[in-house]
Formats: sequence, structure tokens, C-alpha cells
Amino acid sequence: MLCAGPHSLAELVRESAMPRRGVEELLSALDGDLVRNRDTYEIQPSARTSYTEAFTVPPRREPDLAVIRSDVDSVPAPLAALDHVQATPDTVARRAKWLNEQYELSGRTLLCLGDHDLTSLAVAAVNPDVAVLVVDLDDRVLAHIDTRARERGLNIRCLHTDLRFGLPPAVIESSDLVFSDPPYTPEGMALFAGRGIEALRDTASGRLLLAYGFSDRTPALGQKVQQELLGIGLAFEAILPGFHRFDGAQAIGSAADLYVCQATSRGRKAAQRTGIYTHGPQSIEAASTVDKSALLAFTGDSVVQQPDWTQPITGRSLTVDASADPGPWLLRILLACNAEKLSVLVPNNHPDLRDERGQKSLSTVVSSKYRLRFHRSTPDGKHAVVVATRSGTGLLDRVHGKLGNMLREAMIAESGGTLTKREAKELVAAKIPGETDLRLIDLPRHRIEALVSSA
Repeated sequence: MLCAGPHSLAELVRESAMPRRGVEELLSALDGDLVRNRDTYEIQPSARTSYTEAFTVPPRREPDLAVIRSDVDSVPAPLAALDHVQATPDTVARRAKWLNEQYELSGRTLLCLGDHDLTSLAVAAVNPDVAVLVVDLDDRVLAHIDTRARERGLNIRCLHTDLRFGLPPAVIESSDLVFSDPPYTPEGMALFAGRGIEALRDTASGRLLLAYGFSDRTPALGQKVQQELLGIGLAFEAILPGFHRFDGAQAIGSAADLYVCQATSRGRKAAQRTGIYTHGPQSIEAASTVDKSALLAFTGDSVVQQPDWTQPITGRSLTVDASADPGPWLLRILLACNAEKLSVLVPNNHPDLRDERGQKSLSTVVSSKYRLRFHRSTPDGKHAVVVATRSGTGLLDRVHGKLGNMLREAMIAESGGTLTKREAKELVAAKIPGETDLRLIDLPRHRIEALVSSA
């Protein structure tokens, strides 16, 4: 506008929709290149070319619907314990296009909190200059995204966590935009939104984009969710009705709105919630149904801990109740604990136990640390116990440290001291480019397996 000719302050405010104070700050910053004519402002002619060239918007890429449909068709089915409904390929394409047109993504970081819909792949394809972080509970989804991103040269990094236990440290205050399609309960929305606020680099300029839908027959539920979001310090900048469409979720018309939110403060720690669904083992009311006396009689331990692997789990001989494990917890508990003996209670149909292939895969990953025994239908028909006995020490004893430091020390030890710290650091950087500051515990399972096998 300033390059096009003289404008008054009122015109600049009205046409840009910027607040007066922001326009005045911009005019002040442009002082050296600005011409003031009484009540109007413009960039002096000799400087206009540098501004128009600097702010030329490159051509926008259109989402490739055929590629998106292929990706969605081949994504693993949602974990049985989680209540997820798949967005349509058209919706994924619409998200990518809208984000790329609405925001200047180049040089920015977009975080996808949960991404079974594969929004990350679509956004990175329409704008290769955006850095995308994906945090998800499902290791299979992370492997699916990571494989396709590497094949296509897309700038996507995948990390694992259960948001109920917290964000990976590398994600906190890392992102300019956060996108999520959370569980549509007040607790689920507050949990994901709370983690999203923690992930924003700058709450003033950052935005949190949430999918949420409710039936017009249940406006009280919609109000309750909105109150939860307001309660953690979010302001609604915009609500786009019916933006998302789903293959399912017919109770809400197979549609949801897009909430564009700005964080007003850190607010209360709503992300401390643990229950996020309306039914099933991950629900608010769910509690362990195992007979604790029978479990303790089998393991011989006197302590039953909750399975939070984000910090080291300490003790000489431990029993951990992971009976609500949706699938990924077991491996992380084995990695996080350095006990001499560890017993983990899991569902009897746990994917790592229900067949020989699953048991062998888990045993191989932790073989340098634990020897595993699998006790199906123990202490009852709905549960199983995995008993881990210490078998060695090494890389898997320091899974909460920075990966670069862990691998560097391991390389130096294996070389008998012939490698210097600098040489080892360079080797590690070449082996895991861009991942040296991450923790092994936060990596997707396929990355953990690759690192363990190459160690």
C-alpha cells in the first residue's frame, strides 16, 4: 500500500485491518524510506523496488488430491483404544491450501498435535519451505508419515508422546502455528489445546488451530467445550463453520468447525488432565480393573506405579500397571526403567504380545538391556504380565538424555578412547542429522529400532 502511493493513517488502518498502534510502529520503523506529506505516507520512489521485490509472493502450489487420497488410503487404521474418525482427503487438501494462503509459512514451524489425517504431508507438499513437526501417540502413523516425507524430501520431523504425560522437550516453545483435531470432549479439547499453548514460540503472534464439532441438538456440549478453551486463556479469533468433513462422526453431521485461537496467557495447566474420551480404557472414568492382590502375588513386588515414561522410572524391583496401554506405552516403560527386575501389566491383546512376531520384535529392541518373558492371561483372562530381567547396560540406560551426547559417548567407548569428542560429534551429526538434540525416548519406534540395530 505504501509503495502504491500516498495513504492516510486512517486508510492504512482500515484497509489493512491492523490496529492503529501497529501501523504507527511500522511507519516509525520505515522512517528512513518514508515520505510524509501532511496527513499521508508513502515509500519514496527510489526505495520502492527493493520493497516490492522483497515482498513478492511466490506462486501458490495446489494440493495434489490424488497423492493425498493415496496417503490416506494406506494409513494404518486407528488404534482400537482411541476414538479417532478419519478426515476426508478433500478436507486434508482444504486444510493445506487454507493454511498456506492464510499464513506466511515459509521459514516458520507448524506443529501437528496428532496427525492420523496426514495434514502434515499435505502442508509440506504445498509449501516445502515450512518446517513441520508431528507429535503423535501411534508409532505406525509416525512411521507412515516419516517414510513418505523422506521419499519426497519434505521437511517433516516426527516425535512420539502421549500428550497426557507431556510434550517432548524439543517441542516446547518451538512452533509458530499449532494444528490439531483433538478428541471432542471438554477434557480432550482442553488437554490438546493446553499442550498447543505450551508449544507456541510466541503466544502473541502464534496461533492455535483446532477442529471441533457438535450437533445442533446439543449446544450445551458445545458451550462446555468453548468454556474449557476460554478457561485456559484462549480467545477465538475466528470460527469457520463446517470446515472439516469426516468419514464417520455422523452424530455431529460428519462435520466440524475450524477454531482459530490466540493465547492470552499460559493460564492454568489444563494439560494435566488424564482422561480424554467418553468411553473405553482411555476415558475419564476408566480405572484399572485388575485384582491388585493377585498381581502382587504373581510379581512379588509391593509397589505398583503409574506408567509415566517422560522421566526415568526408578527402583530395584518394580511392578507397573499399564493396563490402559493403547499400544505404545510398553516399549517406553521398558526404555524408561533401569530396574534389575520389572513387571509390566498390559492388556492381554496388546500388539506386542498377541503373536510371536510382536513378542520377538519387542524383545529385539530391548535385548541389550532386558530379557523378556511373556505371561498371557495373567493374573486374569483380560491381562498379561511382561517380566523384564536385567541383561546388560549401554545406550538404553540413558534414554532421557540428548541423543547426540548418548551416541557420542557410546562411540568413544567402543573405540577404546581412540576417537576424540570432536570426531565422535561429527560422526553422530552425520548419522542423525537434525536429531542430536532429541531424546531417544521421544523418537518414533521405527527410529528407535534403526538406532538400536546400528549401535
